[in-house]
Amino acid sequence: MSSTLIVGATRGLGKELALYYADNLSHNVYATSRSSNPPPGFGGDNVTWIPNIDLSKPSCGLDLASSLKGKIINTCIITAGYFATEDFGHADWEKEVKMYTLSSVAPVFVVQELVKSSILTKGGKVVLVSSESGSITLRHEQEGGGNFGHHGSKAALNMIAKQLSFDLKTRGIAVVSVHPSFMRTEMTKGVGFDKFWDAGGALDPKDAARILAEWIEKDFSLEITGSYWAPRGTSDIGNWDVVMGEETAKEGPVQLPW
Repeated sequence: MSSTLIVGATRGLGKELALYYADNLSHNVYATSRSSNPPPGFGGDNVTWIPNIDLSKPSCGLDLASSLKGKIINTCIITAGYFATEDFGHADWEKEVKMYTLSSVAPVFVVQELVKSSILTKGGKVVLVSSESGSITLRHEQEGGGNFGHHGSKAALNMIAKQLSFDLKTRGIAVVSVHPSFMRTEMTKGVGFDKFWDAGGALDPKDAARILAEWIEKDFSLEITGSYWAPRGTSDIGNWDVVMGEETAKEGPVQLPW
């Protein structure tokens, strides 16, 4: 039976990915929680919770590898993140550091410890959940500035995925960064983006998880390691038409520009 690790599985996309892999794909799922207890009412015979994995701590990779000692993981999906909005003149140092730490610092330490501990080996897949906001090409003046930490940390995550892909290709491990879709989550609601849900085509996390999981299982392989994808397509990428041209818009998986 295949095993999938979801880092950051207590809510939103991570929670729905854990449920989808366990219930629909019958994988052994290892699901991490930052707290000492998993969310209530969320379990099952093939879901194993790993508590106290805090990606803001330097020890996060070692802590996770220690908890998984002796196990083999086929797919590692890192979904954990933090989103705080910023305007020019009101940038927030601590919030930016937190966004960069969770998005683009911690994944390096998680992945390297899983590989060093032979938990993630040849044939394995690493999926780093990014955002289309990390694409420099897709940024446009109609969107405006601000949100420095959010956009910058996702761009940095994309670079991390690229660099890891070089390190791990010879080991037979594929790495990719993805825009999982604009979603109706507590995170987007918490920063006021719920006002854009309808116009922006925001998905329920359950639907986004299904689309992403199907793409990971069917389309993602070592052949496309080091690339950046939107499995759903371009329909929820607001700047796509004006930057890339309406004729390039499509439903279904599309490779995103850096």
